[in-house]
Amino acid sequence: MRRFIPPDPECEVSTEHYAVVHVPRRSRDRFGAGSVTVVASEDEARAAADPARNLRPAIVMGPSKSSEGQSVYYLVRWL
Repeated sequence: MRRFIPPDPECEVSTEHYAVVHVPRRSRDRFGAGSVTVVASEDEARAAADPARNLRPAIVMGPSKSSEGQSVYYLVRWL
């Protein structure tokens, strides 16, 4: 992950989440918060996935603030 910002062990600003990400292709590693729906479990993420609508299950880290001040999530791995 090129732009991944590691979590600070002294706080819980960014944490890992199961999520469904709206993305046209899997080549991205950073997503705006509007493209990410956090869900409770891996099963829920897989069930909500819909490749025809570009909804893909993933584990993401975030939210975090980008240098532009946007709330973003970073890809940990696709499910």
